[in-house]
Amino acid sequence: MKTIATLIFSLSIFLPVQAQEKKPNIIVILTDDQGWADVGFNGATDIPTPNLDRLATNGIIFSNGYVSHPYCSPSRAGLLTGRYQARFGHDCNMPYGDDNDATIGTPLSEKMISEALKEQGYRTSAIGKWHVGDHPDLYPTQQGFDHWFGFVGGSMNYWGKRNGPLQTIVRNGVPVPENELHYLTDDFTDEAIRVINQKNDKPFFIYLAYNAPHAPDQATENYLKQTEHIEYGGRSIYGAMVNAVDAGVGRIDSTLAANGMKENTVLIYLSDNGGRNQYADNRPNRGYKGMLYEGGIKVPFFISWPKGLPKGRRYAQVVSSLDIFPTALAAAGADPLKEKQLDGVSLIPYLTKKRNSNPHEKLFWRAVGGFEYATRIGDYKLYKRANEKNLMLFDLQNDPFERNNIAANHPEIVAKLDKAYRDWDAQNIPHGWEAPHVENVIKEQQAWKAQREKAMRPKGK
Repeated sequence: MKTIATLIFSLSIFLPVQAQEKKPNIIVILTDDQGWADVGFNGATDIPTPNLDRLATNGIIFSNGYVSHPYCSPSRAGLLTGRYQARFGHDCNMPYGDDNDATIGTPLSEKMISEALKEQGYRTSAIGKWHVGDHPDLYPTQQGFDHWFGFVGGSMNYWGKRNGPLQTIVRNGVPVPENELHYLTDDFTDEAIRVINQKNDKPFFIYLAYNAPHAPDQATENYLKQTEHIEYGGRSIYGAMVNAVDAGVGRIDSTLAANGMKENTVLIYLSDNGGRNQYADNRPNRGYKGMLYEGGIKVPFFISWPKGLPKGRRYAQVVSSLDIFPTALAAAGADPLKEKQLDGVSLIPYLTKKRNSNPHEKLFWRAVGGFEYATRIGDYKLYKRANEKNLMLFDLQNDPFERNNIAANHPEIVAKLDKAYRDWDAQNIPHGWEAPHVENVIKEQQAWKAQREKAMRPKGK
């Protein structure tokens, strides 16, 4: 009897400890083309984002949170693999059309965060926009996701109307009837809530990639009501699309709380790149989506994990979307250093102040095989802008808004950063396919110059 009593007593102590050691659920929420100042926690005053603001301010906001590329598909490839996408030639969006084969996109040889977390006992779900491989061999269910609800291509109307194989909502490969879809932002939120509510002993990993606020600009009446105070019509619709994401995140947070999961859920929120050049607000940063100025690669970005991380902080050191993979792996109790291919690092020891150094002293960006590139080392940033001949150098400590090109005054720093880029790029492979980015950048530059010339007073007048 004494032995049995001792055993029962021991179990009564042991079981709560086991409960406390349960692996956290993990949710990565990615928005599409959202500007830096399109959330209240980064200064937005016109678009209401109360749920995001509450989660961010009760978590850790990254003041210098970067993505690894200035537009959609390559940025997603970097996030999902934890590697610079130039390592495997994914420098561009896939060519338009629905005839891309399995060589165009993130190859199966690259290990995704979903595969790593499955090895740790997670059930995995991809919801929303995929856009890292159009061919069926590269779909989420081929890359570690147990469950997939969403579409393959780069954009889609918000009413779920089919327009070819890249713009069809599917659930695990089967097209979803259009009459079951209402407004995609809400539909994707509903699917995430279904996954959360499933009775399962395994922890879950959800990659929730909203296509909002990417074009086309479409919103329902209830969200448009929230931004009717914005007189600029385009911004008002865009703001309603952001507000729909905010409402969805609020519903997800409430679902976690109702299921007793909130304290032990890692929730990471960010945009895939800077805001688009129309209606988004990247201020005070320079530039927008597609550019390697800060406005194209610095994004709204926060992490919340009530049980495992401090609350109510802004973290000023440089972090990257490449860090999401190793951070999630570390939260799951695994050693991310065993994934030797990763370029990102776990942020947990830095955020808990177990390490006082910076997560990254160097970051690199490459677009279209070096048509554009940038290097950040410490506070200095070197930028080779598109087809312009001269390199630009900015001191982000004293000039965070990149107004003053100081390259001519510091040739030695230019040479150092340029060499660092070339040494890094020597470890990469050429970009795997062509895309319209080069022509689009040149057209944008020509239009910009033409507008300025038109605005100037004619000589002699």
